[in-house]
Amino acid sequence: MTQVTPADRQALLNLILEVSFERKEVTLASGKKSNFYLDLRQTLMRPKGVSLAGRLVLDMLQSGPPVDAVGGMAVGAVPLVSAVLAAAANDPATDSLLGFFVRKQKKEHGLTKQIEGGFSTGQTVALVEDTTTTGGSTLDAVDLVEAAGGKVARVICLVDRGEGASEAFAKRGVSLEAVFRREDLAI
Repeated sequence: MTQVTPADRQALLNLILEVSFERKEVTLASGKKSNFYLDLRQTLMRPKGVSLAGRLVLDMLQSGPPVDAVGGMAVGAVPLVSAVLAAAANDPATDSLLGFFVRKQKKEHGLTKQIEGGFSTGQTVALVEDTTTTGGSTLDAVDLVEAAGGKVARVICLVDRGEGASEAFAKRGVSLEAVFRREDLAI
């Protein structure tokens, strides 16, 4: 099992606050206005950030309902999926975990897939996201995975902005699990 400590969690939060968090008025992908901005790509594109995030999310995956694969909507979820898989490779109990990503649009060439990677019909999966606001893009991924014959057992994000995503997932029968919540950012 992945060994994560409170110090690991704090180190990731410190990095997020240092390189990904900014107090400023912004319009989010959901169209909502916010008084802070989170660019978690800045955290996930650093060795320490990607390593800590992968280990913390894998730890969450190991302490809940089992899944066959972890995935999410391209582009936001791809670094986090990769981080989780890299962490899983170090443990025989998790090294069979597969990863995938969901395209917003079906490819118009090749095999014309909308779900790429280690996904197949009948799998139980976890969807991951770097940050959630309303949950819109990940809810789209839920719909596409379910339409392809998968079962979404879990949704995990690094940061839940606390702006409706949790409630939206609850309406779909899935709990949103977050490594950090809005209050962790001291907002």
